[in-house]
Amino acid sequence: MPSVPAVRQTQPVQRAGIVSRMLSVFAKAAAPVTDLSGFIDRDRSWFPVIREPFTGAWQRNREINNNTVMAYNAVYSCVTLIASDISKMCLRLVEQNKTTGIWEEADAPAFSPVLRKPNRYQTRIKFIENWVVSKLARGNTVALKERDNRGVVVAMYILDWGRVKPLVAPDGSVYYQLSRDDLAGVGEQVVVPASEIIHDTMCPLFHPLCGVSPLIACGLAAMQGLSIQANATRFFENGAMPGGVLSAPGTIDDVTAARLKEHWEQNYTGSNAGRVAVLGDGLKYEKMAMTAVESQMIEQLKWTAETVCSCFHVPAYMVGVGTPPAYNNVEALNQQYYSQCLQAIIESIELLLDEGLGLTDVKGHIYGTEFDLDGLLRMDTATQYKTIGDGIGAALLAPNEGRKKIGLKPLPGGNSVFMQQQNYSLEALAKRDALEDPFALAPKAAQHLPSPADEAAAVANVDTPPPAKSFKGDDLDQAATVQIARWAFKDALELELQKMAA
Repeated sequence: MPSVPAVRQTQPVQRAGIVSRMLSVFAKAAAPVTDLSGFIDRDRSWFPVIREPFTGAWQRNREINNNTVMAYNAVYSCVTLIASDISKMCLRLVEQNKTTGIWEEADAPAFSPVLRKPNRYQTRIKFIENWVVSKLARGNTVALKERDNRGVVVAMYILDWGRVKPLVAPDGSVYYQLSRDDLAGVGEQVVVPASEIIHDTMCPLFHPLCGVSPLIACGLAAMQGLSIQANATRFFENGAMPGGVLSAPGTIDDVTAARLKEHWEQNYTGSNAGRVAVLGDGLKYEKMAMTAVESQMIEQLKWTAETVCSCFHVPAYMVGVGTPPAYNNVEALNQQYYSQCLQAIIESIELLLDEGLGLTDVKGHIYGTEFDLDGLLRMDTATQYKTIGDGIGAALLAPNEGRKKIGLKPLPGGNSVFMQQQNYSLEALAKRDALEDPFALAPKAAQHLPSPADEAAAVANVDTPPPAKSFKGDDLDQAATVQIARWAFKDALELELQKMAA
């Protein structure tokens, strides 16, 4: 763990809660810092850049606010879809088998409990969901670790990105300044080293410690969609009647114009829209605003929603925008969704948990975390049954392994892999063919009908195993070839005897 750079110390920070316990474990390496003059602050470097959706938007008060943008249906659908799909997959501890190299599910007292219950107020599903939502909406996820006296991580808390400030020391070491967060147990502002933080960035376009949310690319489209919906709401509140102009053939004074306007608004707009208006003295009403059909509102809304989906890499049909693909292959559709949208986020979470929980530093074991993708990449029932059946028939799966995939209990004897007996290696068959054809011996043997005693002796001699011998290399293939020839001779002999007896 990197040491805190030499900085001027003032009055010590009052530490309480989780941060106090965490710092007490790592007191030497994570002493509290109150003088931040030696750090590079994101607020004093690149971060306070005003990002406008278009030139002059800031002066016109047209800012893209995250809370407002999240109200757009396409943004909300994409964020919640990705977060729920990842959180519903089981997160498990796995260990790599040193002999086979296969990752197998494991259980370790130091790591399994925190994966099952990350903190006191969140389940595993809500913890992962909170992780992904923070990453997608804010571009960053910051999790604070809580350790016990052994230094083992026993809890993790997702922090509000607005209360976290990355700091870079002159020697390049990274620290995080945490503001008050009662839910996470942070009593007062404190600076902790990066070793006590798990930081997941979405896409660090401008700085490696600060990710950028997809909302930076689709925020303007979302604001446009919200504006279209707001205008449509006002339009239909007015009885689906557009605004217009009352015009007269001659000149009218301002008093008369104001009186006519007030009379029209009180009697023929809002809840009174649709009433019959009687106009005299040549007054004429002409509409000014475009109708929903003329402005192609539906097409505009569809375009904004598709733009949002493209920025989140979510297939548009999955959030109710556009037409689903014509082909009916659930697994292929889920595989496309996983590879283009979910895989990078899932792999990032797994890697950060491996490093953050210290799974890569356990001597004698190769631990890791893994999401179970079976809940996501699920096939339709017919395809699933056929795939599992083909796997069992090809000796890739044991019957009980296939039954487990579809939620059925194991059966006695189903833990072995089965394969038909007639499958032999090409080398063994080639050596058998090089010997005298055993089938040619059958007619010669049939010329003299053996007595029952001779027949029993012959059959017993065939079934008698060869003497014990230590086979090595080609000897083992030779023994197999001889045994195949003996079995073939036995079958041919019995067939000839049955024919002659008939």
